[in-house]
Amino acid sequence: MNPAHLSRRNLLKSAALGALALPTLASRATAAAAPAPAAPAKQESLRLGVASYSLRNLPLDEAIAAVKTLRIANIALFRLHCNWEAASVDECSAVGAKLKAAGLALSGSGVVNLPNDEAKCRKAFENVRAAGMATMVCKPDLAALPLVEKLAKEFDQKLAIHNHGPEDKVYPTPEVIWNAVKNLDARIGLCIDVGHTERFGDGAAAAIRKYAARLYDVHLKDSIAVVGAQRDVPIEVGAGRLDIPGMLRALVDVKYKGVVAFEYEKAAGNPVTGLAESVGYVRGLLAAMAKS
Repeated sequence: MNPAHLSRRNLLKSAALGALALPTLASRATAAAAPAPAAPAKQESLRLGVASYSLRNLPLDEAIAAVKTLRIANIALFRLHCNWEAASVDECSAVGAKLKAAGLALSGSGVVNLPNDEAKCRKAFENVRAAGMATMVCKPDLAALPLVEKLAKEFDQKLAIHNHGPEDKVYPTPEVIWNAVKNLDARIGLCIDVGHTERFGDGAAAAIRKYAARLYDVHLKDSIAVVGAQRDVPIEVGAGRLDIPGMLRALVDVKYKGVVAFEYEKAAGNPVTGLAESVGYVRGLLAAMAKS
């Protein structure tokens, strides 16, 4: 079965995951105290996660509850849920402990700015280490790359530099990041944001294949923004113009071992519903790929 030929409706149905299964805004506090939902019956071919920017209007406890209800085990925390640049080591350690107690792995972060200032960079490295973060998603100043490389070695910390599309004057594309890091320590790699990559005019699936050796994180989203647009127009995954099946196939083909983090940015009163629809669509695609 070719997943590209399946309808969005059938994919959502095959994933058996819909908005009705999620707690409403009024009942999330109860959901946070409830037992964790059962894990998917079969191991998925990709490790799915949620970038908590998707849930930026919710406090941390409610964001945790929403991610658990989606039956997802990986979370990347945005600065509103933990400020990696400015919080204390004790605060970050407590956040890491909270996630662990909830059964969630801290796979990454929102974009951490790393200036050419050793004290500020060191603080960020100390904070993510205290929380037990797997991969720091970041944006180093170009002049800071030698410093960042030194700290990556010292802390044995994996980094993933994030691209932000046409309006990003430093790292607009995965290619620019690759050229900046290819001669640096192997702990420093890429976080490919598929939406920003496509909006620039590059193919995200092709970038995944080309830079697989240093691909440490992926932000998955969909968009109806045209190529060259200075602002994204986010939408539920599968409802936009991006070739989501092609991207997932590329990730599977290169045997990607990192986390594919949903970054649902569409403005909505209840972002959990759109996030659930996005997750269901992707799970349906992955299930179809497994049968093909």
